[in-house]
Amino acid sequence: MPTPVKLFRDLDQLPERFRRGAVSIGNFDGVHLGHARIIERLVAVAQGLGSPAVAFTFDPHPASILHPEAAPTRLCWTTQKAELLAQLGVDAVVVYPTDEALLRLEARQFFDRIVRGRLEARAIVEGPNFFFGHNRTGTIDVLRQYCVEAGLTLEVAEPVQFDGRIVSSSRIRALVAAGEMDQVAAMLTQPYRIRGTVTQGAGRGVRLGYPTANIGRIDTLLPGEGIYAGRAWIEKCPHPAAISIGPNPTFDEDTLKVEAHLIGYQGSLYDRTIEVDFLAKLRDIRQFDSAEKLVAQMDRDVAAVCRWKQGIGD
Repeated sequence: MPTPVKLFRDLDQLPERFRRGAVSIGNFDGVHLGHARIIERLVAVAQGLGSPAVAFTFDPHPASILHPEAAPTRLCWTTQKAELLAQLGVDAVVVYPTDEALLRLEARQFFDRIVRGRLEARAIVEGPNFFFGHNRTGTIDVLRQYCVEAGLTLEVAEPVQFDGRIVSSSRIRALVAAGEMDQVAAMLTQPYRIRGTVTQGAGRGVRLGYPTANIGRIDTLLPGEGIYAGRAWIEKCPHPAAISIGPNPTFDEDTLKVEAHLIGYQGSLYDRTIEVDFLAKLRDIRQFDSAEKLVAQMDRDVAAVCRWKQGIGD
């Protein structure tokens, strides 16, 4: 059962019961294990104070306004992020609308107006690489000074490492783009997921015996080309799925497409929203000498997905 999400986009609408609590501020893109450690400490600090645990994040990512040409493609959408944070135990998520006025605030102004003034925070939990304020002039040491002066508790959570390197959203983006979903899964709190709308395809999958949902309008980072074992969600109902990202060289098609074969699913999906989890990469995209050889490989791909079925639901 999904954890209920209390998401607020306007601080004027933030109920009194979510003020005067413990706060953590960040982008939380992807909600990885490093974020999970911060939230774990946030919840513990909040419980010690008998106050709410509040995650404060931004939409859009500040970089999309400051440096749109270099802004990272996001790993999750806003409501998904809020759901993932709620699963970790936060009582409320504030999604602050990022604009020029916010980005012009100096570190002191942000602390006084937002942290103390609007949130009325009693405690703050951050990672050691936290920055805030105009031009990121507010460091964790600056924040510590402000908290001492204001009588706020500050806890700095240690970063999480995987394979000897710190887990970060930028590291995960690189791995997603490379299709290294086993490593991605090891660093996220939930399997990596995309969402989109099912669009009309050529219908070739039906003729081959493997109907696929062609997925368009995807608004998060797309994994690298390949065939994946995964799970498709239709109206909160999971279905094991074989997913293809890339062209179809067997039929001389070079357009990148995202297609999912939902194992055992019956019915039309056109124009419906679909969410897809990526659990493991099965193989690379390659050209086959004939449609028959392609179908034989698809048989093996679906069998490989079915071996994951116990872990992804009936």
